[in-house]
Amino acid sequence: MNIEQIISRNEYSASCDCFGLAGLIESLLFSHLTLLPKQAAKDMLNCSENFDNFLRGNGKLHICLRYFEQDTNYRNRMTEIIFWIVCVIISWVGSAFLIDASLEAFQTSAISFVVETSYRDWNTRFPSIVVCEMRNMERIQAIADRLWGEDHDFAMEEVLNEIGYFRGESYHTVNECAGEDMAENCFFDNFTAYAELVRSTCMETLEDCYWNDKPFDCCRYFQPMETELGLCYAVNSLQTSAKVPIKLNMISNKHTGPGKLTITVLTEAYVYTIGEEEVPNLITPKSDVLLVDHYIAYKRHISIKDIENDPEAKQVSVSQRKCRFPDENNLNVHRFYSYSACSVQCRKDKQIKICNCTSHLMPNTEPHLKCNMSGLICLNEHYEDLTIVIPKWSVGRRGVVCDCLPSCTEVDIGIVHDSRESIFDSDRRYSTIEIQLSALPTERYKRNVVRGRLDLVVSVGGTTGLFVGASLLSFVEIFYYFT
Repeated sequence: MNIEQIISRNEYSASCDCFGLAGLIESLLFSHLTLLPKQAAKDMLNCSENFDNFLRGNGKLHICLRYFEQDTNYRNRMTEIIFWIVCVIISWVGSAFLIDASLEAFQTSAISFVVETSYRDWNTRFPSIVVCEMRNMERIQAIADRLWGEDHDFAMEEVLNEIGYFRGESYHTVNECAGEDMAENCFFDNFTAYAELVRSTCMETLEDCYWNDKPFDCCRYFQPMETELGLCYAVNSLQTSAKVPIKLNMISNKHTGPGKLTITVLTEAYVYTIGEEEVPNLITPKSDVLLVDHYIAYKRHISIKDIENDPEAKQVSVSQRKCRFPDENNLNVHRFYSYSACSVQCRKDKQIKICNCTSHLMPNTEPHLKCNMSGLICLNEHYEDLTIVIPKWSVGRRGVVCDCLPSCTEVDIGIVHDSRESIFDSDRRYSTIEIQLSALPTERYKRNVVRGRLDLVVSVGGTTGLFVGASLLSFVEIFYYFT
């Protein structure tokens, strides 16, 4: 039979537009009736009162409960539906909890540390040795004579000493060059230039350098390093100012034995024993520093524990492994990241925040950001606020809050033994320093990745497969079905 003989296509389309909403409502209202027994549907539809009560009153619940008790087929069918609904809910909830646990473990427990003892084939790098001049009053006197003549105010020599070897405080500079009664030869800016005049060159600082009793050119391998303490000279460091660093092969292993470095220092100086990515700074632990004076022969025996990193460690985010590799640098004071470099960045940022300028010795700083006399006075007044490092949870204490992560490659350097002897040589002033590994390391730390991205994918995929029998294709099919 041709339907168009009864109703035309245009009339049919018009009726669909008119009664479409009614059809949708009817479908929603009566779709559940297909689950009820036929007798229940007949009883409900035999009069308008029963139908109205079913839709608006409590009749729906009473009818369903009555036939659930009386009709075996209806009871079995509804029990099966409820059972599978509960199973699906439990499966999705269990899957969600396990996936959340996997994500939490991936974020907080992706790294583990172990101690390795397979030391027979290790190559141990000698730590970086940095020499920073502490003071040189003879040179300062000569510079003062050249600048202001031999009859100059001798208080200005103390001013030059503070400017050249600035460590956060400037008592003499403020006393002599601030206020109404100022010294005649005071200078009020360009402190960096005066510091460069005062400090000794490498040739005037070091001579007679030996690695395992073999001589090497001191100033070829001890390269300049800009620090917040001024210009220093470092061997075996990543942080030197040289564009193409020249590194001495300072490796110790079972063939070479424990390494030993011997140098002669011609000035009073601080000698730092630190990791290759670390830098000398105002808060370097005293155990890492030798205070070198004339006519003393210093000997220091050290121990080293390196950190070896799993090759996959770099693929883990910084927040997960809670450390930074040197080339993951987010600082502007030094080229490579380290905890000590980060603390220098903290002080620079706070100096600018409080005094609107920074120390004239601060590395990698634009000239217009370096303090003049008023800025130097501000740095002196806020010495404790700008120097002492405090934890972020500390309340009421003065200092710099530095939320710095450690370096992923930092080395644990221990002092085994220190000794010193007097040098009896009236012809010249110098000191000798011998730093040696007490023994080859027998332990080192290993940072392993125990939960990488692939582990997370496997965990999530296994969980969804176990609890809900789903895969990636299942979700694609769902999306395809609804579109």
